[in-house]
Amino acid sequence: MRSYLIAVVLLLGSLLPAGSYGETPLVPTAVVETRTLPQEQVLDGIVEAVNRSTVSAQTAGRVKEILVDVNDLVEKGAPIVRLRDTEQRAGLEQAQAALKEAQARYQEAQAEHNRIKDLYDKKLVAKAQLDTITATQDAAKARLDAAQAGVTEAQEQVDNTVIYAPYSGVVLERHVQLGEAVRPGTPLMTGFSPDQLRVVVNVPQRLIERVRQYRQVGVLLPTGRVAAEKLTFFPYADPASAVFKVRVYLPEKIKGVYPGMFVKTAFVIGAIERLVVPQTAVVHRSEMTGVYVFKDDRINLRQVRVGRVVAGDQIEVLAGLEAGEQVALDPIRAGIYLKEKPAER
Repeated sequence: MRSYLIAVVLLLGSLLPAGSYGETPLVPTAVVETRTLPQEQVLDGIVEAVNRSTVSAQTAGRVKEILVDVNDLVEKGAPIVRLRDTEQRAGLEQAQAALKEAQARYQEAQAEHNRIKDLYDKKLVAKAQLDTITATQDAAKARLDAAQAGVTEAQEQVDNTVIYAPYSGVVLERHVQLGEAVRPGTPLMTGFSPDQLRVVVNVPQRLIERVRQYRQVGVLLPTGRVAAEKLTFFPYADPASAVFKVRVYLPEKIKGVYPGMFVKTAFVIGAIERLVVPQTAVVHRSEMTGVYVFKDDRINLRQVRVGRVVAGDQIEVLAGLEAGEQVALDPIRAGIYLKEKPAER
């Protein structure tokens, strides 16, 4: 029985952290590590829509109906403006009548050609007469093709009296009023698609080569940090400011981001050694940021200066710690211990 109790005591002792035999609390710890992390340069950028366009009239007419207004969300292919189509429909009817006439003329020429061809095969007419009727049939066929093209064009003019949204998006501006006369090229609506956004950043000349080399950037949004989908580099610098424009494309349908917003972008320009600790070890007390450090069988709250979050649950420590030190992973339990054991400080 006595040997059993000794074994239990030894087992419990092996589970306690160093210096915790009734003196140091049972608080899980982590070792401050040194890691090689990407070195980043933070630059300002402006969000813009990938798809932003102004829809213009493709035929002449008066505005008959305006179906959407500023700030309306429009689905792709939905009608947004209707023009009066009286003239266009009259032109379509005229073209259809010309097509019917051309079809009749061609059928007549084709029948005559077949009749003369039979006579020629029987050697009852001369070759010259067959050639003449063949030319007449070819001319009738050309007029038929022209009439069919005229109907297609007239139908397109009718279709152009209804203007549709080229993509799903939001209306930014309305350029016409009800009853206003328009002609081809007159702006009607301006809109953008919120589904595809990008950030335009001015990168200084001194950084552009390293930015091109690594081609990695994180965008710091109000909803958190996101990785860029791709980068597009302008092939020239602004001669006045010596900066290169870089387009940073965001993931599709990202929430909480709108054109015109200012955001921070973090471009990778190299590598750097940094101390890291788990995020759970960091505690905030008013304006002070600190960690509970185990040293010489004691635990103390030490102020630190932290940087960015890396590797999911790790955070940079810029000042206040050294590699190899142990920090508490449960700041609440560590704080309770300090209050109960003031002499240990």
